[in-house]
Amino acid sequence: MSYLNPVRLHFSGKFLANVSTVNNDPGHFNNATFQSSFQKLGQGMTNGWFNPQGDASFRLLGCRVTSAWADGAVVPEDDTVLACGVADADSRVSAKLVDLDPEQQLVSQIWGLQVRLVDGNGTTLLRGSYTPAAFCDIWSRAAGSSDIAACAAYQSVLTDLEWGDLSGSAFLRQLRTLSAPNGTLSIKFNVDAFCMDFSSPDFMCGRLVGSIGPCLPNEPAHLLVGRHFMAQDTPGNDSFFKPVGQINYCPAVIDPVARCLYLDLGNALPTTGPDNALKDLGDLRLGVLDPIATPGAPAGSMIPLGALAAATYAGDPTWYARTAGVVVFALDANQLAAAASAPLALSGGAGVMIGEAASGAWLRADDFVHRLSPGQQVDIAVHAMRWGRPLPGVVVDFKADTGGLQPCNVIDPNDVPPVGTPLAAIPFNPEARTGADGIAWLSMVVGDPGTPRYFGAGTHFGIDGQVYGIRASFAAPQLQGPVNLTDFISILLWSSFTPRLPLTWVTLYPIFKQYANLYPVMNRFLDMGDYGQVVANADLLKLAFGLAPDDPNAMPVTRDMSPAKRQAILAWLDAPLEGPPILRRQPAQSEALSPPADDKVNQGGKATAISRRLIVQQRTHATMKEPS
Repeated sequence: MSYLNPVRLHFSGKFLANVSTVNNDPGHFNNATFQSSFQKLGQGMTNGWFNPQGDASFRLLGCRVTSAWADGAVVPEDDTVLACGVADADSRVSAKLVDLDPEQQLVSQIWGLQVRLVDGNGTTLLRGSYTPAAFCDIWSRAAGSSDIAACAAYQSVLTDLEWGDLSGSAFLRQLRTLSAPNGTLSIKFNVDAFCMDFSSPDFMCGRLVGSIGPCLPNEPAHLLVGRHFMAQDTPGNDSFFKPVGQINYCPAVIDPVARCLYLDLGNALPTTGPDNALKDLGDLRLGVLDPIATPGAPAGSMIPLGALAAATYAGDPTWYARTAGVVVFALDANQLAAAASAPLALSGGAGVMIGEAASGAWLRADDFVHRLSPGQQVDIAVHAMRWGRPLPGVVVDFKADTGGLQPCNVIDPNDVPPVGTPLAAIPFNPEARTGADGIAWLSMVVGDPGTPRYFGAGTHFGIDGQVYGIRASFAAPQLQGPVNLTDFISILLWSSFTPRLPLTWVTLYPIFKQYANLYPVMNRFLDMGDYGQVVANADLLKLAFGLAPDDPNAMPVTRDMSPAKRQAILAWLDAPLEGPPILRRQPAQSEALSPPADDKVNQGGKATAISRRLIVQQRTHATMKEPS
């Protein structure tokens, strides 16, 4: 049951996501035309968007436990868990938030996060390592089209658990017992109200509200095996997802033993404005769509399961922080039976509606973001379920799909790096049948994509490797239903890299220089494009480049350098030969480009990425085909 469990806590506060925006634009990856102005605040056509000096830090700020539940009952006020803060690491640097690729910015991942529960004295009662995860189900929660209007959810697990003195908390003792079988906890949090105003004290901060509960054996890390409510986008929408029924995708879990249904509305209900109260959609009524006609009740009638009053979720400004949007509905035996194999629906005022697919079927990959090197094998678990239970023995189709990627080049719109090609580099199985556990496996041994995203013929500058999208769907028409456009598997496949020997600075200079260009905050410590400074800091760089990617101190901070290049850098740092002099290029003068007509392109961030994705969808929302 994951975080939707009778034993769970909720927490609320703020987050810091101090990402650098220089690498948001693919055109900035061209060393030959990179200008120093690209590292300054401003529009990407001449500058580096809204936060070029970001250091990629991700932090939890002022988060506190707002409520806790044990076996369906509110935890007593004297339990010390209710006085706990939810913090990140106290003995190492902050976690990092990074995009997969400049042409896939809609699966930003958190790396190296440590989550702690600390009592009123600052003593750690629980410490866990957060498994890297990407956000999902991003949508327009508030009015507007910039990032401040968006909301998204992160779901993952905490491992390597360390427990402190729990004598003052019966709740934490019970949570520890439930986590013991696999030493793991489930965590889910929603992020919204991201501030892009550099003059504000909350710049690069936003609101964070979440839940922690046990993760039972064999549960996936990043999704719920349960019921999934599907939304549809507003026709003609050119920004973040705007559900027609005003309620975003959301999951639920039915507990037949406790006779209740847990519904997670944390990333589903709109707000009246950024960081404001939840919007009044009327009383929200949960029910089952009855497929069988009975006297006085035609087929399609609603069998009521419960209601959430508008006065509760919209009238109480503390409700969202206290509950993280989790609602529990008690069910009787008849309601449990009705909900077992018929679609659930949630309705409110006029036009407010969301429900399960008519078939009750749903699927998603658990780990849907992958970074791969040529020759590497990967097996990706795609979970299929129906009516909240694993769905065995059905065929799942896999097709390449670039419709969710975001190719662009604001610097030179005539030289946009292509995505999804060559397709032959990712030879995956076109279909698979789910096993008894409801899992279908997407498998491949990837090849070398070459350098399809280098700029100009014969150059050595560009975006390493290639980014791909693969969409999973049910083969049987009767299981197909509404499609979540963000539900696809994203793959960054690095180019093969075998440098000439002996390794010299000349060979590796383009790599170092690109890093210096795209991550200008490093210039406060050393110029990664300067031989003397790199050599002087060789020992520190060897440590940083040698760390595992999930270490918060790992370089590159952006996680977009292939293992082969990192190994070459480490080998060179052991004996840093300079090589022949490097011909210094004069920075190219930028052309006088006219600002795009669409203001969303000027805002940067995820809003810009969404605009790029929609352009791709307009060009082709069909399956990717290998060019002849």
